Amino acid sequence: MQSTATHQSPWKILLNPAVIIASLGYFVDIYDLVLFSIVRVPSLTALGLQGADLLSKGLFLINVQMAGMLIGGIFWGILGDKKGRISILFGSIILYSLANIANGFVTSVEMYAVLRFVAGIGLAGELGAGITLVAEILPKETRGYGTMIVATIGIMGAILANIVAKQFDWTTAYFIGGALGLALLVLRMGVFESGMFSKTKESSVPRGNFLSLFTDKARFLRYAQCVFIGAPTWFIVGILVTLAPEFAVALGIQGKIDGGNAVMYCYIGLAFGDFASGMMSQIMHSRKKTMLFFLLLNFACVAIYVNFYGMDAQAFYLFISCLGFSSGYWAIFVTIAAEQFGTNLRATVATTVPNFARGSLVLISLLFVTLKPMYGITASALIVGAICTTIALTALYFMRETFGKDLDYIETT
Repeated sequence: MQSTATHQSPWKILLNPAVIIASLGYFVDIYDLVLFSIVRVPSLTALGLQGADLLSKGLFLINVQMAGMLIGGIFWGILGDKKGRISILFGSIILYSLANIANGFVTSVEMYAVLRFVAGIGLAGELGAGITLVAEILPKETRGYGTMIVATIGIMGAILANIVAKQFDWTTAYFIGGALGLALLVLRMGVFESGMFSKTKESSVPRGNFLSLFTDKARFLRYAQCVFIGAPTWFIVGILVTLAPEFAVALGIQGKIDGGNAVMYCYIGLAFGDFASGMMSQIMHSRKKTMLFFLLLNFACVAIYVNFYGMDAQAFYLFISCLGFSSGYWAIFVTIAAEQFGTNLRATVATTVPNFARGSLVLISLLFVTLKPMYGITASALIVGAICTTIALTALYFMRETFGKDLDYIETT
């Protein structure tokens, strides 16, 4: 599939149905993924919580959602390599759309937790399946542009989530997210399966063997490296941005900081960052150099953020956009994961890696909460950020460059 498409114009290649549908799917996925962070305070307040419970129960529900994504990532990844990339695109969006509609009817924290867990399972499949499909369909020279478009358009779903949450109450915001997902199913009817997968499916090679990622040392290290380089992004989104109102109080920010606006400004920056990182990797012909630049920029922004004392609210929001931009390497991160492994394991890896990176927020938040009473909110954030960045840089150092790599091969298990 890759080599036969190289004679086409770049725009015709990048605007094919797979790229468009993957982009819209990730758009809806991000809408639903960040919606809880946006409606955390009003939804929990409506359930009778207040004060410190808004933070502790909020982190609990985020962790439950991330736990669901860990399990869902494994399930959808294996399914994608055994049954096909299209099966994930249909199954995952049905599950998280219905779960998010049900979120609008919650009456207790316990019910909220169950539904966020189910939604997390559904949300886990979208990005990995879309990136895998796009990476396998597009020529190797242009697939970086394709995944860049998917990530850039998808990230904007967070902006819509904030706009909707401001115009409607939190229950309606969940209903709209679920409806968007179900509507997208109609558009997906015309998307065809990856040729690489179809060829592999006709062979007798084992597909979707998740345990094989752990039975070979070199393969396991490759896999772990892919996960580690993505963790800093979720430290930013899950801690620094989700808890922006609490950080604003600690930093003496002049004016009230709204959690939904913080998420929106972060994702505006993320959209620009994903576009920039995707373009940079294509221009430099290097995924690793691009990742190095963004990881270093990311930690520099973290260090500034936790020392952003006494500024006004608008300046704080603008810097959150800078923080988001420095974390905008998600497109490159997932592309690297897809490029590191063969066709018979590619969906498993590309689906589980981003969800394990997201799931690392469980450990990150536990470490942050443990350090917070001893060092305070800002110092604890800096310590955790430094740990995440150090691990990511170490993993990146040992990774193989994958720009322009031919993906038409299999992993021997």
